[in-house]
Formats: sequence, structure tokens, C-alpha cells
Amino acid sequence: MVIAQKLFNQQPHFLTTMINRDYKGLSRGKPLFAKKKSRRKSMIITISALSVVFAAVSYLAMTPAEESTAQENPQETLTLQISQDGTEGTLTVDSQQSATDSSNSVKGELESNEQISAQQAEPEAIDRDKASQELTKATDAIKNFVKNTTGPRIDWESVTVAKGESLAKIFKKMGFSSKDLHYMMRADEQVEILKKIRPGHKLEFAKTDNGFYGLRYPFNSSDTLVITKAGDKEFDVKLDKKPIEFKQRFATATIDSSFYIAGKNAGLPDGVIMELAGVFEYDIDFALEIRKGDSFSVLYEEKYIDGEKVGYGNILSAEFNNMGDHFAAVRYTDTNNRTAYYTPEGKAVRKSFLRAPLKFNYVSSNFNPKRFHPIQKRVKPHRGTDYRAPIGTPVRSAGDGRVVKSSYNRFNGNYVFIQHGGNITTKYLHFSKRAVRTGERVKQGQIIGYVGSTGMSQAPHLHYEFVVNGVHRNPRTVQLPQAAPVPKTEMARFQEHSKPLMKRLETERTTYFARLNEEESVVNSGSSSKLQK
Repeated sequence: MVIAQKLFNQQPHFLTTMINRDYKGLSRGKPLFAKKKSRRKSMIITISALSVVFAAVSYLAMTPAEESTAQENPQETLTLQISQDGTEGTLTVDSQQSATDSSNSVKGELESNEQISAQQAEPEAIDRDKASQELTKATDAIKNFVKNTTGPRIDWESVTVAKGESLAKIFKKMGFSSKDLHYMMRADEQVEILKKIRPGHKLEFAKTDNGFYGLRYPFNSSDTLVITKAGDKEFDVKLDKKPIEFKQRFATATIDSSFYIAGKNAGLPDGVIMELAGVFEYDIDFALEIRKGDSFSVLYEEKYIDGEKVGYGNILSAEFNNMGDHFAAVRYTDTNNRTAYYTPEGKAVRKSFLRAPLKFNYVSSNFNPKRFHPIQKRVKPHRGTDYRAPIGTPVRSAGDGRVVKSSYNRFNGNYVFIQHGGNITTKYLHFSKRAVRTGERVKQGQIIGYVGSTGMSQAPHLHYEFVVNGVHRNPRTVQLPQAAPVPKTEMARFQEHSKPLMKRLETERTTYFARLNEEESVVNSGSSSKLQK
């Protein structure tokens, strides 16, 4: 009321004129004080809405630190002032004000109302083109802000490597630049793992509107290679590793038909069965020396990732009873980070030579000095062991040494002779293909050739001879030199590590057979009760 009285006292003539002007347009369908329609009002509201969207996007793009700072600063609000008749409006940003500023705002409002009233007397001049341009600029600004804040759109696509595909072919198929592939492969040594991709492996590619952006390659259950394009000719390379949990597992079995079937019946994975054979292959020929009634026990690791079993780890300790002989082994890593298997006394399980130079199907003939030769039709000593196996089966060197002969003749076919230390020579005959050359040095277990049937041979097999000081010896029974034992300086550390593992193996085996006997007793008692009834 005070404000209205003041306006009336200062501008009585103006108010009368304004009322008369509105009164002339008075009709029953149009109230006296109806608001005038404004063409700019909708435009102002549109700009206001875009401003609110801009403010919301700015808030969502703020980092937690910026958001915290913004909350500590005085709150800012967007205020849209529209004149009483809707023909004029302004957009301003006001901060929170104290009680003292309140009185100043009242004075400013009186002055603003006087200016608005004065402007109403003048003709309205609206620059629609300019307003449209301002609206377009505001819209573009919001679009650019959103694009710069949220980053480029990244699409991921999974690709399974097909037979005959290389990374270069996959890049070409995906439409990526060969330039990116070139500089990516030179970015870091870890990228070399991409050269080992095989059919069936999966790669995940990231791409944007500009092309290649990055890739992920999970090359095993716990490790993933991650590559991201950081700029032109620049790539960030890292290795994501998932934590692996190891759990100890125990298994034992008695052999009825074959070692492999016994292992499967005990619940062992194929890899653990083969590794167990590898631990004792220096003492046991798994081709000829496995008998019904032999038994084994093994303590090994299982690997878990995120609570899910993903595979197996190492054999920690094991025992094997073979034809009345007892063998035991425990895994140990010394202070020089060298890992090997040793007996509980600290002797090396590994010998200088393998008992069998290949993984076989079955043995066709044994060491026999009075064997009747099937091709020459005469008695001829068979100074070695024949291992029947499919053509192409890899043959390993029995020990470290140097190739003294790698050649072919009509009797031996493709053959290889290896000279070892201690005047020991090993001979390998009837290869389909040789993998080493004369003069080449080889390591124990290295592939030197492949099973065949060349020369005087009736069927695919390997003929293996073990010669000591020029005399043929039976490779199954000859005494083989051992590798170095645990050093005396590490014996205390070895005993501290090995005793708990061997004790756990014994406890698990005893518990297993006790439980088995108890179950058999329950079954037998149940059968007796049925007979009595």
C-alpha cells in the first residue's frame, strides 16, 4: 500500500492515462486488468529453460571436490524478472543476501517499476533475428559443453580369433588404421603377448567416431592386457591382474588298470596327472613299470578368482608306490628363487636322464639281446626299447648334451645321436622328421624329432638306445646320476618348509583310508543284517 500511494502521488497523470487506455478496450469477454499477450514471453521462457538445463549439466559434470566447494560457497540462484505486462524481461544471477540488502532491493524495485512504466509509453521494437541468433548460440554452447564434459562415445565389440587370422587382419577387418597398429605394437614390451594370439582367443576392441580407441586381451584367467590410445602415435599399456586365491587339495588312488584312469577316478585334472608323472619320470618308466596295486597320493593347489575355481596350481608334495618301491617328492624354492622337487632328505628327484624320452601309447618290444628281427628274419640283439606311438608324436632328449649325428640311412631311417657327459650316448631311430642338426646343443626335455616309420620299421615307433662307455645298457634299469641336492646352507630352511607338507600328506592319506574302511564296515554290517532277516 505504501508503494502504491507513493506511485500515485508522484505520477497521478500517468496512472490516469494508463487506466483510460485499458478501459477503452474493455469488453465482457476481456477483463479490465487482463494481461497483454507478449511475443517475447515464450522466447524468454525458452531461454530460461535452456539455462536451467545448462546449469544441471554443469552440476552433474562437477567432480566431488568441486561439488563440495560449491556447497561451501554462498548459494547462487537464477532469477528471471518479467515485467507486469510480459513485454520486457531480464535474466540475472543473485546470491543469498543478508537482511541489510533486503531494504536496498525494495528501493531498486521501485526504480525498476518506474522505468518499466516509462518504457510502456514508447513503441515496442523487437529484434527477432538477434533473439534467434542468441538462442542458437546458447543451444550450441550447451551441446559443446556436454560433449566436452562427457567425452567421446566409446563402443566395445568382442572378436573371436578365427583360423589363419593375425592381429593385422583383424585390424583391417574392423576398419582400423594400420598406422595405429604399428605404433601400438611399439608402445611397450607387454604388447608382445598379442603376437601369441591363437584361434579361439577373444579380443575386445573399443572404437569411437575417429576409429580405434583401445583393446582388452584376457590372455589367461587372471591377467588382462589393456591398451588405450592416448593421442596420435601414443598408447597407454597396462596389465590388469585379478587376485588369485590358492587352496590345497588332496587325492589318492590305487591303480587297477592304468595310471591315467586311476587319476581320473580320484578326481584329478588331466594337467595334475601329467605333472605327477613328470615328477617321478626320472625313477619310474610309466610305459613299462606301472603295475596293478601300485598307489599314489598327491597334495596340490587349486586356483580361485572371485570365489570361482579357474584351474590348478603346483604339486606341493607327492608319494608313489611302484612294484614295492616307495618314492616321495616335495616342491621347494631356494633363496636364489630356483624351484625343484626333492626327496624328504633333500636329494634331488631330477636325474640327469629321463627314463622315457616320449609320451607314448604303448611299448611294442622291450630290451632283448636275443630278439628275432621281424624284417631280417634272423636272431638279432634288440639293444634298446621300442615305443609304439602315432606318427608325429614329439620325442624329447633324455638329457643335456650335444648332437653328434643327425642324418638318414636305409637301416635307421631318420636318426639322431646325442653325446652326454660321463661317456653316455643316447640314440633315437626311425624319425619321420628330425628337429635338430649336427653340432647343436640340446637341453633335457627338448624336442629333437617326431615319431615315424622310416628305415627298417614295420610300424610307427621310436627305437631308443642308452650307451655307456660303448656298451648298450637297459635304459629302464641303468643307474642314473642325480642332480645337485639341497645345499647344506639351506637344509634347515628346507626342512622347515618340507616337513609340514609331508606331514599333511600323511595325515590326509590316513584319514582317507580310515574313512574308507568305516564306510566299508557300514556296508558290510548292513548286508549281514539283510541276510539274518
